[in-house]
Amino acid sequence: MCSTCGCGASGHDNFEHDEHDHDVRILHTMETAFDKNNHIAFHLREEFKERGILVLNLVSSPGSGKTTLLEKTALAMSTEYKMAVIEGDQETANDAERIKNTGISAYQINTLSGCHLEAGMVQRALPSFDLDALDILFIENVGNLVCPSEYDLGEDYRVLVLSVTEGEDKPIKYPGIFISSDIFLLNKIDLVDILEFDIEKCRKYLKRINSRATTFEVSARKGTGMDEWYDWLRSAVAQKKQK
Repeated sequence: MCSTCGCGASGHDNFEHDEHDHDVRILHTMETAFDKNNHIAFHLREEFKERGILVLNLVSSPGSGKTTLLEKTALAMSTEYKMAVIEGDQETANDAERIKNTGISAYQINTLSGCHLEAGMVQRALPSFDLDALDILFIENVGNLVCPSEYDLGEDYRVLVLSVTEGEDKPIKYPGIFISSDIFLLNKIDLVDILEFDIEKCRKYLKRINSRATTFEVSARKGTGMDEWYDWLRSAVAQKKQK
């Protein structure tokens, strides 16, 4: 099999291709994959709109605190709204089990070597939930600040969780995912002084990369700033139900 294009044709190896042919084949394959993903995402978005389900795609680095944020949100708001979570990790069902322990439904997707969720994966997870009763669907994407930015999952909002433990300059190091996000949750804000995190510099970088995004500064574990996040969710659910 050709290790460059992977076509596997009989009697075919690297030395029988020229580089231009490889480039065209790889580009065409990528375009086809994105087209397929976007087609499924379009139909997912239509279905979520018809059912009035608010859908949030949570993206971040590993260890930013997404699962803790979802646990706290579930515990604080499950008496108001019917919520569910699709969890994405390469291996284990640990995060889905944590979510289920709060009393709400969760479905684990293991991507193995994959670094992101795709719309087709979300589509296949939906039969696990009672969509007619659902108000909010959270999608916790695989921890990665690059790959998830390129895949539309049919969400209403992309929510980027940035932990102060990661340093101030993540927005300018990985601008793509920050540009494509609608909400920034600056998490573990209680550790700012301990880590000597320059919060003003981080705020400046966030604003420089994406000035339209709404930013919440929270500590999911301590509860700091979480009421503002809950209020925003209530408003977003109400707007989605009116559409």
